[in-house]
Amino acid sequence: MFKLENITKKLNSSILALGASALLASSLYAANGVSVDGAVKYPTKDGKYGPYYVPTTDGKNFNNGRAATKNEIAVWNIDVRPDGEGLPKYDMKHGKPVMEDGEPKKAEGSVEWGEELYDAQCAMCHGEYGIGGKGYPMLAGGTVASLKIQRLNPADENPNPETPIRTIGSYWPYASTVYWYVQDSMPFNHPKSLTNSETYAITAYLLSINNVKYEGEEMDYEFVLDREKMMKIKMPNADGFYPEVDTKNPQDGIENMRKLLSDPTIYGKGTKCMTNCFEKQYGKGTTVDDLLMKIKIPLDDGIVQPVSTERSLPEKKAEGSVHPGKAGYEAKCSACHANQAIGAPVLGDKDAWAKVMNKGLDAVYKNALNGINAMPPKGGHMDTPDDEIKQIVDYMIEASK
Repeated sequence: MFKLENITKKLNSSILALGASALLASSLYAANGVSVDGAVKYPTKDGKYGPYYVPTTDGKNFNNGRAATKNEIAVWNIDVRPDGEGLPKYDMKHGKPVMEDGEPKKAEGSVEWGEELYDAQCAMCHGEYGIGGKGYPMLAGGTVASLKIQRLNPADENPNPETPIRTIGSYWPYASTVYWYVQDSMPFNHPKSLTNSETYAITAYLLSINNVKYEGEEMDYEFVLDREKMMKIKMPNADGFYPEVDTKNPQDGIENMRKLLSDPTIYGKGTKCMTNCFEKQYGKGTTVDDLLMKIKIPLDDGIVQPVSTERSLPEKKAEGSVHPGKAGYEAKCSACHANQAIGAPVLGDKDAWAKVMNKGLDAVYKNALNGINAMPPKGGHMDTPDDEIKQIVDYMIEASK
């Protein structure tokens, strides 16, 4: 009992001593204008520190760099707006026009040249004539009328089995978007590598295979696209979207919407009806009940489906020995390694792969996993396991012996 009382007294004394020293230290820090938080000292003013008080005197020697030059801004100022603002007039390099015979070189490209560039840079992913490739979107085909197809409309007694086809010609409202997207993001394995003239040429080709017209005429092989002509092109679905309503003057946005809703080519010309409307449209004696769609299937116990039903696909029969890396190669790597224009070692090229293997298999694995030159890590498929990437490499090596 005596020992326990002594221990308790000593603990109380220690706690009081620690508390007093903490208060003393706190008062000293406060008096000196310094506070400690997380083992870091902060200047204190009016009892506040950290985000509440920033000593402006400590920031006089900060170096924020220099103002960007006009050329530096011009290099990055390449965005193109829906109305065509930002489309380049000349071929540019390092923010300055490319000179030819002492004059700025005009940026322009023909449909014929665009087809050559498309076949070399784009067809391996998007297919010939923009019909689409495995995992890559279709660029041509479809019509504006197909956008009205709604397969899941529950009120449609005879649903259309087709689907809306959204491509450059059927869906995109502005031609300038084609130019900017190609210029900024394509080709997939080497974006921003096309000159302004090359981009105009590819854009001209894509518009031509979508039957987009210029001043009422189709774009033939000799048609040359430039900034001035691009500004005049109206896409087939230009009126298929709501107009701009976020205007500086709210009344302008209201007027834009009013024009859209009153355009008979978009919404049709409606006729007001106040009395006997159903009879006028569907015949005498027609009521609302006559127009309701009835569920024609009895809702008895026989219609209730089980919560889940196994619907397994039939097992594929093995047809000979197939390398485990072949499927992965075809799905993820063939876009570059099956086309000599890309510059990557092509599957089946013995000489090219012999040079690759001179580095050693471990080095080849490392390059495939971490990327090399223009190839991103894992060919851009970062969610692919390392072992699968190595299987793909093994397949490419064996198929190129």
